[in-house]
Amino acid sequence: MITEEIEAPQTVTELEKIMMSRFANRFYLNREVDRETIAGILASARYAATGANVQPWRVYVTAGDAKKQLIDAISTAHADAPGEHSSEYRYLPDPLPEPFASRRREFGSVFFGSLGIGVEDVAARAANTARNCRFFDAPVALIFTIDRRLEKGSWLDLGMFIQNIMLAAKARGLDTCTQEFLSRYHAVIRENLPLDSEELVVCTMAIGFGDPEWAKRRPQMPKAGLEEFASFHGL
Repeated sequence: MITEEIEAPQTVTELEKIMMSRFANRFYLNREVDRETIAGILASARYAATGANVQPWRVYVTAGDAKKQLIDAISTAHADAPGEHSSEYRYLPDPLPEPFASRRREFGSVFFGSLGIGVEDVAARAANTARNCRFFDAPVALIFTIDRRLEKGSWLDLGMFIQNIMLAAKARGLDTCTQEFLSRYHAVIRENLPLDSEELVVCTMAIGFGDPEWAKRRPQMPKAGLEEFASFHGL
């Protein structure tokens, strides 16, 4: 568990504390975030590692009326014809092999259990999923794209850029939640934002001030121990 790692007898830097305290927050306060704060976060995040300095990322920042227009369009598409929309890439394989499938099931059990939503409560699960369309009511929504002509290496770079944003936001007292789910509505997003034809929607991100009450009762997602993913050689 994260708490066990934090309490381990080792030196933990302030940056590492931010890394270990970050989580995907799906509950936000009705509190605005100013443009200067978001611009500052992005200005810092652009120093993410990137092979050959390609810097493959592009991000669209939406708030206020622009976000409301986007939410209305995505929500309508999700309500009327969700089956007609799909992402331009596959996030996970089907079937998902072990141990990854077990971890995914565990996530569902822990997360929905914390909300009091049972496995068989299809309606409640669907309602919770639909909250993605509203960016979980966060005041700011980011949409990340990548040039579809690039290869997997640039996707790694984009991931590091997104991680930088999450850490910089947490350092400023903000929470985030990345959303692969909304990549399926790329056509709707394209109708509402000036994306070039070569831009592929990778994911979105909700960002804002997290609800402190949820933070108090949210479950800690179990993390694999060091021995499960790392091996040391000559050290």
